[in-house]
Formats: sequence, C-alpha cells, structure tokens
Amino acid sequence: MAQRDQTQLQQTYREQSLKMFPWICAHCGREFDGKKLSQLTVHHKDHNHDNNPPDGSNWELLCLYCHDNEHQRNQVTSPPRERPPSREQDRPSTFTPFSHLADILKRKT
Repeated sequence: MAQRDQTQLQQTYREQSLKMFPWICAHCGREFDGKKLSQLTVHHKDHNHDNNPPDGSNWELLCLYCHDNEHQRNQVTSPPRERPPSREQDRPSTFTPFSHLADILKRKT
C-alpha cells in the first residue's frame, strides 16, 4: 500500500510540474513533446522527495540523462554515510616511508 501511495504522490507532483514548467530540460535545454515527454523527469533540488511545495520551488524538469548525471555527481561529492569496517583501522600503521631517508641522503654526499 505504501508503494502505491508513493507512486500516486510522484504522479501528482509530476503532473503539477509539467503544468508549471516548460517541457525543457533545465540542464541541457533539450525540448520534449508528445511521445518523448516520458523522458522528462522531476528532480528534487534538495534531493528530498518528501519536500513538494505547491509552488514547485524544489523541482526542476530534467531529461533522463541529466537526471542520472545529477544523482551520480551528488553521490561522488557526498561523503559516505558509513565507513565500511576495515581491519586496517583497528591496528596502527607500522609503515614509515621516510625511515631510511637520512641514511640515503648521507650516502649520496
């Protein structure tokens, strides 16, 4: 039931945004009409799908390509939410890359 409610909500704000905004991708400027209109998606600027103000201030219409690119870019710049467990973090590092540097520099002079 929750999935159906989410789908209905998405259809509602998509329909609203298509009435408010021109059918043009906000990033690449590609125009859409008729059959191709399904390739135009609603992007939430703050990435919060529950933030749907009636004035559409949190939405922008993006083509599928730009929408995917936007989310990929956001994933790259966002810090990971959880760090995966690592055995390396549990023990101190014993590697000292410059430990013999003084000896090497003495030999060269």
